[in-house]
Amino acid sequence: MTRLCKGVEVEMYTGTSQGKIVGLSDRISRDLNGFVREPDSRNVEYTTAPLSCYDRLLCALLRPRRDLRQYLKKIGNYTIIPGSTLSLGDSEQFYRSDPINPYHSFIEHTYGTDVVTASVHINIGISDPELLMRACRLVRVEAPLYLALSASSPFLDGQVTGYHSTRWQMFPQTPQTVPFFESHNHFIQWTEEQLRLKTMQNVRHLWTSVRPNGNNRPYHLNRLELRICDLITDPIALLSVIALLESRLLQLINDRTLDPLNSSQLSPDTLLEMTHDNEMAAAKHSLDAQLYHWQNGRQIEAKTWIEQMYQEVESFAKQNGFSCFLSPVKKILRNGNLAQQWLKKYQLSPDIPSIITAEIETISQQEKILEDKLCDTLLVA
Repeated sequence: MTRLCKGVEVEMYTGTSQGKIVGLSDRISRDLNGFVREPDSRNVEYTTAPLSCYDRLLCALLRPRRDLRQYLKKIGNYTIIPGSTLSLGDSEQFYRSDPINPYHSFIEHTYGTDVVTASVHINIGISDPELLMRACRLVRVEAPLYLALSASSPFLDGQVTGYHSTRWQMFPQTPQTVPFFESHNHFIQWTEEQLRLKTMQNVRHLWTSVRPNGNNRPYHLNRLELRICDLITDPIALLSVIALLESRLLQLINDRTLDPLNSSQLSPDTLLEMTHDNEMAAAKHSLDAQLYHWQNGRQIEAKTWIEQMYQEVESFAKQNGFSCFLSPVKKILRNGNLAQQWLKKYQLSPDIPSIITAEIETISQQEKILEDKLCDTLLVA
């Protein structure tokens, strides 16, 4: 049985139970262990330890949120706000969490509130650097599928934007042109060149859908980081997306032909252009998006592509004992992602604050039920 280590970085908004986002990250990061602040104080982030077991990963996701919810209630009538954009505002002003941090100054002055978004970054452990590069190439051309599953930002400043993932549509991908890395050495040389050219301010300033990660980038790498996903507030849905990614990577390990640079009918330049177009299409229409398949360039609906991938990788999840965590992907395909669910509610009643308020209560109750049923049992065990 093979299970890869998995860790998740979770960015969230805090605010009132009515959905108004309020910047509290400076207080949270000061008073609560495990939380760090982003440049804008309305975001706060926590990271789970790398774990191979999905049930323990579920509890690692839930317990920090429980602690955060208890803390927020203690300092005022505050809670965790779902969604990946400033659904009810204010996107006009940047609220600095650390006024004297020079990197935060750069972020504010260069990108403004386009970066004040919430998301999940999924890290999967791969220690072989060449296998990691191949994994990044494959996941990059398929990243729009994970965005389609996770889209949760159809609103901004109290308005419908026309996008299912407004976050990814406006997020500044940096540098503007990032190639497929042919080898670990290629990644090292390219990163060093970007730092010399100042197109990257530091090794973390590589904001693409997926990137190689490690404690001493670009030299020592140990994981793939998928960065494209919107915030998935439902922890069971989040685990299913992680399981889909892990299953695909297990398939990659067993099949060397799964490499866009070697098995695609398209040139690398065409693949790059097509992948960007696919990301924008997924940001606009998510599961209903018409995408172009990396192997042959043929058009395919995102939902259909995911269904096909699910059939390919399901056996790997079964062989390695986590198919029950993969199966909720079918529920997302059947019921729609959070953005689609919100937009359906909006069509019935165009009241965005009420939609956000209802979701706040739903996810709070769901997390409590899951923690009571599962995490306490695991703690005893």
